Amino acid sequence: MKILVVGGGGREHAMVWKIAQSPRKPQIFCAPGNAGIEGLATCVPITADDIEGLKAFALKEQIDLTVVGPEAPLALGIADEFRKARLKIFGPTKAAARLESSKSFSKDIMAANRIPTAAARSFEHMDQALAYLDEQPVPIVVKADGLAQGKGVVVATTREEAKQAVRDAMEKSLFGQAGHRVLIEEFLDGEELTLMAFTDGKTVVPMVPAQDHKRVGDGDSGPNTGGMGAYAPAPIATAALREQVTRQVLQPTVDALARLGCPFQGVLYAGLMVVKGTPYVLEFNARMGDPETEVVLPLLKTDLVEVMEAVVEHRLDELTVEWHPETAVCVVMTSPGYPGSYPTGLPIQGLPAPSGESRVAVFHAGTKRESGRVVTAGGRVLAVTAWGPSLLDARAQVYQAVPSILFEGRHYRTDIAHRALPHKI
Repeated sequence: MKILVVGGGGREHAMVWKIAQSPRKPQIFCAPGNAGIEGLATCVPITADDIEGLKAFALKEQIDLTVVGPEAPLALGIADEFRKARLKIFGPTKAAARLESSKSFSKDIMAANRIPTAAARSFEHMDQALAYLDEQPVPIVVKADGLAQGKGVVVATTREEAKQAVRDAMEKSLFGQAGHRVLIEEFLDGEELTLMAFTDGKTVVPMVPAQDHKRVGDGDSGPNTGGMGAYAPAPIATAALREQVTRQVLQPTVDALARLGCPFQGVLYAGLMVVKGTPYVLEFNARMGDPETEVVLPLLKTDLVEVMEAVVEHRLDELTVEWHPETAVCVVMTSPGYPGSYPTGLPIQGLPAPSGESRVAVFHAGTKRESGRVVTAGGRVLAVTAWGPSLLDARAQVYQAVPSILFEGRHYRTDIAHRALPHKI
């Protein structure tokens, strides 16, 4: 069996790593991949947004299943193009992926189906957005409507900060096309939670709940990032809460898209804020989260290839998806300056050799091989994950592994999973 994974970050490394464990022993390709993925798959120099190039490669190599990691190719319609060519692909169509590529579309779906979410209004004209802010309480949230790699969200504590966020998006085009429309949203004060689910367009199978850490600094300080670490399962997500989210959020969303004629196949990601025990949707993603993937997949007991095939073949209801009763913790190591501007090409030292026995995995997020050595090639460089019988065990393992990995100016948070510790001690 031949499998092509599209993308080249930490999420895709975790996917390749898990697919490589399949008893079916598939031959894996990854486009474009990175310096960590190349040890498990054949890396192909095709960018994730080169839809025609990826399709030509899949046809030439007779790929049995393509798995899409990042959001950009989904928003560009890779699933539509592959299906037209009769190629099996794990990921939603362009129309279904609007849940992520347009926050306004997502809000409309939630409003029409009474899915709990923060009150919001979208604006295409800056003057109207600025005038609206004059009437709103703070804190308030300003979001770029389109794809901004997790960086298009500003939680403003003052009106002036909110107005600056609108100007940055709409006047300065800080997020490119993604910010030409903005969403101004009510601030919800609670605890964040991620619940991803496999779905074939009808059946919904929730994964282990995770909690991401978006802010760059300890104590949830500093600007938002694409994610500084995560852990799973998050104790805030009780069995009752998971059932509630499935019933009130995930299943109604999948059903709504099916009624619109764009059934969702792949992974539906619900980013939630739990306010006094009630879950509200902050955002939907149309693919697995990063770095949540790096903590959820190590806990998956069922063969990932089997799950993905069941999704693609509309028979997810026939499969029982099982999970290991353990905890995983991931710490992201970033380049100096991230999430602002940062250098690349910094040599990385101390990377452990991959081992089948180890309960620590180093997933490469932004790396490449240059002159025989591994160097940095992005803002988020590595995602170090450990798993074990308890949160304290996994956390101790990961913070034992991280300090030995060295590159100039590296940064990481020292308090990943801090919200869960009172639940465990």
